[in-house]
Amino acid sequence: MAKRQEFDEFVVACSSRLLRTAYLLTRDRVLAEDLLQTALTRAWFAWHRIDGGPEPYVRKIIANTYASWWRRRWNAEEAVAEPPEDRGPPPDPFAVLDVRDELWRSLGRLPKRQRTVLVLRYFEDLSEVEIARVMGCTVGTVKSQAAKALAKLRLDETLGVKA
Repeated sequence: MAKRQEFDEFVVACSSRLLRTAYLLTRDRVLAEDLLQTALTRAWFAWHRIDGGPEPYVRKIIANTYASWWRRRWNAEEAVAEPPEDRGPPPDPFAVLDVRDELWRSLGRLPKRQRTVLVLRYFEDLSEVEIARVMGCTVGTVKSQAAKALAKLRLDETLGVKA
């Protein structure tokens, strides 16, 4: 019973941070919730083997699961609240665009590995060593992926940033 209580306390304490990580990777609330639920389920079954803090372990599960989702067909589905015929005309996308929206779009155009490095580094504030541990790669790979991603963002004309 102590195992369950410990896990429940972890979920209550860390779910919002882990959901933010999942959202930043997927850029979709529903997929982020699915990703977090999958990670927490896997963590539950491995709970007795986790040494130290479980949050980095679960974050690694999130990153690895996200990386493998490209193979799944159901990932391409998009849930909508209303059938298309009931929604009316779409809003003018240019009326609601701002810098934040363009940043999300630009991040979305990056390859998954580069996006993962940026999300873990700049949104989760992990060190390069921690990112390498989460992603299962070397610190050099983290540095090169971050440099490539930032270079692509600098060249992205939609951000209005000139190299």
